[in-house]
Amino acid sequence: MGRLPTPTITDPNVLVGTETGDDAAIYRIDDRVALVLTNDFFAPIVDDPYDYGLIAAANALSDIYAVGGKPITALNIAAFPRELGPEVIAKILEGGQAKAEEAGILIIGGHTVDDREPKYGLAVTGIVTPGEQITNANAQPGDVLILTKAIGSGIITTAGKAGTATSDSINAAVESMATLNKGAADAMIEIGVNAATDVTGFGLLGHLSQMMKASGTSATLNWSDIPLLPGVLDLAQSGSVSGGTARNMEALEGKVVLENGIGELEFMILADAQTSGGMLISVSKERSNSLIKSLVANNTLYKSVIGTVTSDGTPGVVTIQA
Repeated sequence: MGRLPTPTITDPNVLVGTETGDDAAIYRIDDRVALVLTNDFFAPIVDDPYDYGLIAAANALSDIYAVGGKPITALNIAAFPRELGPEVIAKILEGGQAKAEEAGILIIGGHTVDDREPKYGLAVTGIVTPGEQITNANAQPGDVLILTKAIGSGIITTAGKAGTATSDSINAAVESMATLNKGAADAMIEIGVNAATDVTGFGLLGHLSQMMKASGTSATLNWSDIPLLPGVLDLAQSGSVSGGTARNMEALEGKVVLENGIGELEFMILADAQTSGGMLISVSKERSNSLIKSLVANNTLYKSVIGTVTSDGTPGVVTIQA
């Protein structure tokens, strides 16, 4: 099996690297400023090119917000087939620029290649004060888990490609995916949280399991408290499953415990590969009410308490209760 190369040098200014699978890399410049570095891009998941640009940009920016950083600049990453046409390409880039400007930053360059399948995203640079970054590796037993967006975007976009999703479901998914996680980040910074990650391609379960393993903890989720996008349950029951979700389920083997009343359907929905999902936050119980109030004030889509962090069992294991 192939492996990533092991670095032969070390640098004490690397505050967050590849070790815990965190959302962004963090490199200290001095005692006051550290750079937050990330990139993300993907093929279209919606038909409208402007919406595609909005979602791709929001998704890339989310990694900066997940670590408590402030984005400052971005570069376009694009691969377009020539036959796509300049009008469509312009709409994609226009959507990306609009979302970047909503975040208060400029896209100041980029790179484009000719490719058969369109791909678009951003490389984003942010800043954070060293020592004040939020990682995915500090969840504490007794913490409350809070989610700021409903899940199921992968199920809906897969159904949309097949023509089986309703316009209401598609519109709700697009609105969710195009919403910045800035409000959630502002709330986390204001109140102080122990750990966080954004929910993207590995699904809610994959990202939560990774957070718990990095923190040396485990978690319990309450299925009935997890918000779902409109139509997700019916679409999942009809078999709308992406390849990414199937791979997530395979990767989660041995890491998920299904209690009475929870079956493969619920497991599949919770493993659904998300795009530009919400913030998954681990916060002390004492601060959880204050965080929820701040999330309300910052207009996040959801402020849902979905579970707790525990010290029971094997680190990284997630138990799902009805």
